[in-house]
Amino acid sequence: MVNPSSPRGKVVLVRFPFDDLVTAKVRPALCLTHSIGPYQHVLLAFITSRIPDSPLPTDIIFKPSHPDFVASGLRKPSALRLHYLMTAKLSVILRELGVLSQPTQEKVARRLCSLFIDPVL
Repeated sequence: MVNPSSPRGKVVLVRFPFDDLVTAKVRPALCLTHSIGPYQHVLLAFITSRIPDSPLPTDIIFKPSHPDFVASGLRKPSALRLHYLMTAKLSVILRELGVLSQPTQEKVARRLCSLFIDPVL
């Protein structure tokens, strides 16, 4: 279980829904926010081990050479997909895998903000 007071920046395991919203798969995700409101919701970004041949501007790739790869707890090279988000109660997080450094969290925040500022990524 993730510490409810400071989940932001942590890589966690959670049941993440597929696009059809009917099926889901346990997979890693990044907590983008601290828990919000009385129901303790967090904003999560999808992580996949299927790295696209042509990453999108909203993707951040974690390979073994990335400075945060080991600390992230990811077992395989992965893509953080910042355009694929969901909110969930903190209580549905299955476990914590790792945490990203402050510089990487700042990079994530800048990339996420660009989704709302730049109309054509």
